[in-house]
Amino acid sequence: MSHIKKTILSVWVEDKPGVLWHVTELFGEENCNIESLAVGSTEKPGVARITIIVKGEHTAVEKVIARLNRVTNLVQVKRVNDAETLLMELGLIMVDAPDERKTDLINLVNVFRGKIIDVASNSMTIAVSGSPDKIQAMTDLLRPYGILEIVRTGTIAMERGKRGG
Repeated sequence: MSHIKKTILSVWVEDKPGVLWHVTELFGEENCNIESLAVGSTEKPGVARITIIVKGEHTAVEKVIARLNRVTNLVQVKRVNDAETLLMELGLIMVDAPDERKTDLINLVNVFRGKIIDVASNSMTIAVSGSPDKIQAMTDLLRPYGILEIVRTGTIAMERGKRGG
């Protein structure tokens, strides 16, 4: 019986052409589906950090991690523990916004501490950041207004700072 689960990985690599392709190719070869992928620079020049959320059988994910550890341009790979990690994402959501709905939408955006970044005659674009669950909750509440377009960045992850002495 297969045991498919979600795994979050932080992968630090040398920031060079072709490295991202090589890393993501390993997941496909092991039949793991990448649900989310976010890449960006780090505090170390020449090093990029890839946050990958993947669904796959436990053994397949373990094989990918083992293969990642053999990638020449790899600096480090780490499995992320949800409870000890800050997860964040950005969503841009364009909604149908005729004049009679704008006040309700503004109030909803304020509850989520989002920002209205564009207003047109019949639409409004909202930026909201936070946990993936927060972005999803905002999306679910905006759906009845009529979502015209959504784009999400993918999740980024960072371990929490050490607490206490």
